[in-house]
Amino acid sequence: MLAKPFVKWVGGKSQLLEEIREKYPLKIEKYCEPFVGGGAVLFDILSKFQPKEILINDINKELINTYTQIKNNCEKIISQLSNLQYIYKNQSIEKNKEFYYEKRTWYNELIVNGNNSENLEKAALFIFLNKTCFNGLYRVNSKGLFNVPFNNAKNPLVCDEENLRACSKLLQNVEMKVGDYKECESFIDKKTFVYMDPPYRPLTQTASFTSYSENGFTDKEQIELGKFITEISKKGAMILASNSDPKNADINDNFFDDLYSAFEVERVSASRMINSNAKKRGAVNELLISNIASAF
Repeated sequence: MLAKPFVKWVGGKSQLLEEIREKYPLKIEKYCEPFVGGGAVLFDILSKFQPKEILINDINKELINTYTQIKNNCEKIISQLSNLQYIYKNQSIEKNKEFYYEKRTWYNELIVNGNNSENLEKAALFIFLNKTCFNGLYRVNSKGLFNVPFNNAKNPLVCDEENLRACSKLLQNVEMKVGDYKECESFIDKKTFVYMDPPYRPLTQTASFTSYSENGFTDKEQIELGKFITEISKKGAMILASNSDPKNADINDNFFDDLYSAFEVERVSASRMINSNAKKRGAVNELLISNIASAF
């Protein structure tokens, strides 16, 4: 079985994999993903290229903890998720709503406690909440606590045993870090393929519905990221980056075209699936920014 993301993630790249694959270099021996998120590109590359060195990073420490636990304690994760799934499937939707909020409260208490001995349970709850919360979002408040409401899902697949095992197998050779993307710089060299999928620039002032961490990602951070990408490109790294296309909202907005004027900027069509208003879900352009054509 081909591994796929074990959680739903805002901005996940499963639907754009075909276009992204066209940007892969012919050979990938060293791979880095500084904003790993749901890992659609990660699992695709691990399946197709088997790189010798892999580093993933994310500022969301609970997400990286979940990757770590799937890597090191997959069967224990499956056991806990199987138990949560059994309870969920054998009670009423009203009871499930109570159950969800009980588990959300306990999950946040575990975050506050910060006890490493509870990392396995946190990872299981991370997946359970993702499968049963509204739209599969991961959103936190200013204190870093998960605050997404219940989804009223009747029969979600909380424990996908086969996929979790497939993910675990592929993750065995993966180094994992928590923190700012800049911490990946020492790993990146001219042999490295780097895929960057940062928090997207909102298309409008009211479009930013989620926050992966208590830290925001404004235009200032986008510009800093652009400088970082330029620097690692100078080191010879092969780079592919994704972002929103400001021209969806304003045809005269050249923010990314100007920021990445030294790179190839391609617009590809994507479906916006995560929007609280179903009528606003639909096809929009996204950007694929690359230096790979000039890397050979």
